[in-house]
Amino acid sequence: MVKLARLAPVLGVVMFAGVAFAGDYGARLEGRNEVPPRDTNARGNAILTVSDDGQSLSFKLIVANIDNVTASHIHIAPPGVNGSVVLFLYPSHPAGGGRLNGVIAEGTATAANLVGPLAGHPLSDLIAAINAGNAYVNVHTDDGVAPPNTGAGDFPGGEIRGQVSVSD
Repeated sequence: MVKLARLAPVLGVVMFAGVAFAGDYGARLEGRNEVPPRDTNARGNAILTVSDDGQSLSFKLIVANIDNVTASHIHIAPPGVNGSVVLFLYPSHPAGGGRLNGVIAEGTATAANLVGPLAGHPLSDLIAAINAGNAYVNVHTDDGVAPPNTGAGDFPGGEIRGQVSVSD
């Protein structure tokens, strides 16, 4: 019986391997993943779940030790490359917003929410990019004081980033 219990998670993966869309994805967001890398203590996690029919994507964005968040998006590009925004997770906010910790965004997106190079495309195009390792989440910050990029809490191009992959 113990052996069968150990096989249950493996069997579950095999049973669902044929499902075209449903799935759980995640991204661990860190400054070292940004291009260029950022010196910051900020961290985050993005949790993404595709519906069984592939028509919607639920998301949750969690951050810690980050100041002045102005936006967060899913971008299309492989690791080490900056890419175009295709989905807004945390809408634009004014600079200088102060410290944030915890869940800062959650919701559900559909193809109608896709922007940039995926505007007008089916959600399956985003899922295909994710499955190919070509999508990342990042969080942008801005303290509202010139010049930009002076340190943590002031990286308008992105302070923390993580490539989206299948969750363990």
